[in-house]
Amino acid sequence: MTAAEQRRLLRENRWICIQIEQYGNHCLAHTDLTSVQAYILLYILRHSDRGTSLTDIHREFGYSMGTLSGMLKRLRAKGYIRSAPCDGDDRRKLLFGTEEGRRIGPGLEATIARMQAQLCGRLSQEELDTLSRLQRKMLDSLLTLREQREKEDATS
Repeated sequence: MTAAEQRRLLRENRWICIQIEQYGNHCLAHTDLTSVQAYILLYILRHSDRGTSLTDIHREFGYSMGTLSGMLKRLRAKGYIRSAPCDGDDRRKLLFGTEEGRRIGPGLEATIARMQAQLCGRLSQEELDTLSRLQRKMLDSLLTLREQREKEDATS
C-alpha cells in the first residue's frame, strides 16, 4: 500500500468515526444526550452495583479526565448519576446510576441496538469479524505507540 493510500485509509477511518458519532447524536436527540453521554451513562448503570470511578471510565473510553469530568457533571445535573465517597479513600468518588438513570437506561439500550443494527446491517458476519479483528490490531498498534511515547516523555 502506498503512502497516499495509507493517508486515505486513515482519513476515511477518521471520517467514519465522526459520522458514527453524528448519527448516534441524531438517533439519541430525543433523549437530550449525546451518544458519548449515553454510552458513559450505560457503563455507569452496568457498574452501579459496586460503583465506578472517573479513572475506570477514562480507561474504558480513552477520553481525557477533563472531558469526562464535564460529561459527568452534565449527567449529574440531569439527575442520571450520583457520586459518593469511596470507603477507605475519601479522595476517590464512586459513580452510581440514579433511579432516573435506570429508568431511561432500557430506552438508551434499545436506541443504540437499533443504531448498531442499521450501521452494521449491510455487512456479512464474515466482514464484521474481519473488521473487528483489524480494528483490534490497529488499537493494539496505537496502544504500543502510546506506551513508547509515554516512556520517551518520562525520560526527557
